[in-house]
Amino acid sequence: MSATIRFPNFSALFKNHPDAIAAAICALFVLLGWLALNAGWIGGALLILPIAYVVGGFESARDGLTTLWKERELDVDLLMIVAALGAAILGLWQRDYYQIIDGAVLILIFAVSGALEGYAMQRTERSIRGLMSLTSDTARVMRLGIEQIVPIAELKIGDLVILKPGELVPSDGLVIEGFSTLNQASITGESMPVEKTVGDEVFAGTINGYGALRIEIHQPPESSLIQRVIRLVEQAQTERPPSQQLIERFERSYAKAIVIVGILLGTLPPFVLGWNWSITIYRALIFLVVASPCALMAAIMPTLLSGIANGARQGILFKSGADLELMGRVRAIAFDKTGTLTIGKPQVVQIMTAEVSEDVLLEFAAALESLSEHPIGVAITQAARIKGLQWREALNVQAIAGRGITGEIDHQLAVVGNSAFVQSQVKFPSRISQQSQQWEQEGKTVIWVSYAGLVLGIIAVADTVRPGAVQVIEHLKRLGIKPIVMLTGDNERTAHSMAQHLGIDRVYAELLPEDKVTVIQQLQKQYQTVAMVGDGINDAPALAQASVGIAMGVTGSDVALETADIVLMADRLEKLTSAIELGRRSQVIVKQNIIFALGFVAVLVIANFVGGITLPIGVIGHEGSTVLVTLSGLRLLRNR
Repeated sequence: MSATIRFPNFSALFKNHPDAIAAAICALFVLLGWLALNAGWIGGALLILPIAYVVGGFESARDGLTTLWKERELDVDLLMIVAALGAAILGLWQRDYYQIIDGAVLILIFAVSGALEGYAMQRTERSIRGLMSLTSDTARVMRLGIEQIVPIAELKIGDLVILKPGELVPSDGLVIEGFSTLNQASITGESMPVEKTVGDEVFAGTINGYGALRIEIHQPPESSLIQRVIRLVEQAQTERPPSQQLIERFERSYAKAIVIVGILLGTLPPFVLGWNWSITIYRALIFLVVASPCALMAAIMPTLLSGIANGARQGILFKSGADLELMGRVRAIAFDKTGTLTIGKPQVVQIMTAEVSEDVLLEFAAALESLSEHPIGVAITQAARIKGLQWREALNVQAIAGRGITGEIDHQLAVVGNSAFVQSQVKFPSRISQQSQQWEQEGKTVIWVSYAGLVLGIIAVADTVRPGAVQVIEHLKRLGIKPIVMLTGDNERTAHSMAQHLGIDRVYAELLPEDKVTVIQQLQKQYQTVAMVGDGINDAPALAQASVGIAMGVTGSDVALETADIVLMADRLEKLTSAIELGRRSQVIVKQNIIFALGFVAVLVIANFVGGITLPIGVIGHEGSTVLVTLSGLRLLRNR
């Protein structure tokens, strides 16, 4: 059995990465300079080593001088260059040319560190850029009865797109013909393909399975779910969370302090401690290197960007690193009810019949309601269609707003509506009347059906709980989130019935949009960091007021999606707990990185004056800690 030796993928490091190329050239000239010096060719070494300084340090010097000139601020890049040039000048002054090598090694290690950090960060960037590969360039469209291939940008609302097996969905749309399964993992994080048939929505960037589909485009391509994801993730990359802004402000003051202390360390010891000038300056240069806050600067952003990329892969869209931070500190959560904890569409949930079967009851109800556009009528008709029922034609159909609908079936009067409306037509059976009252107490809407003067039965219609909502509430409680609050404009009876079923701690019912804002403000006074989850236009003010606003990605209104800080793709509530856990993990890793960075700086500073470390060793320790902190932050790229 032979072992396979795997070498690092150096081509990936150098591809499109000029920092890595500069570091490689710098390393070559450092090696040539060292060989020339060991061969006694001092003149050659003095010609070769400056090339290493220029190639390896040009970008850092330019960035440092630009910051100094435009912002009147010192940064880490400039400190490194000053330390390297100081070592070179000290070596020339003392004719100790190996100190010039030390300065060149400092430049080289700094350049290599920058290249490695960039390579490490590319993992996060690749995860985000990978979203772009989910978009197709063209679509197969039927226009005037002819199949055409058109650019995505030319798609219009109402276009009929033909989607063959294995193809990417070009833009969000509704299935009007066909049946297939779609891989939605890239958008929603779902591990299993999802069945799609007539009436179902499909998302741009998802992959069609074995069946052919005809899709009607129902919104412009630039407004598709995947395009919104890309725009918001790109926005998240450019924003700096409060912790990073604090670190950056600290870094500027810290750099000034390091320079002042470095000047004092380079001038006072000969007078106070009797050191010679060469040792004093050399120790001061090492201090400038090891005390620089590179690792501290890398403690936060790589971690948060990795968390954002991880969330995007799972169907959780963080609009900024600040939102990821805040999500880890959430202590109370408020939910909108309709469309968030529930599906948001009425459905037939229970049926009770008098002298007929359930199918017959639904057939009579659907005969009238199929001609109605009322949501309750749509729910009843859909229930009948799901069961594959066929109904007779109704004539002289008349809808009475707020009461019900009447019509003639086989020359007999049929009535479908609320109890008061149907009671005016027929007499109620007592047992059905009692069941109706019970369902109404549970917050359900009860529809009565009569035909030819006889009550056929009742149908209970309600907005059903979103799948997994109960488990999500339980998981949130295990995570220590308390209280869990429900905000709704519904009546008290319906709201409390739903809250009891879900395990909600507090209920606020019959609220207007401004009332929801007031409740959020009260919760913030008591619990500080409060999240709000919603989907509608009326939720937007509360989403904006909350510490973290979270919107449902599919059913959410455009206003809610724009206002929210986090979007749950495909309306998967279970991703809410994943977002909290991701936020908490990011907080732990950031704290670990900061402690490690500051601790390593302290160790190197002490070692410089107690152990007498060399400049290259100081650089290796300093840059090594920066790389380790960066790699530590990339741990969040792993899914759990």
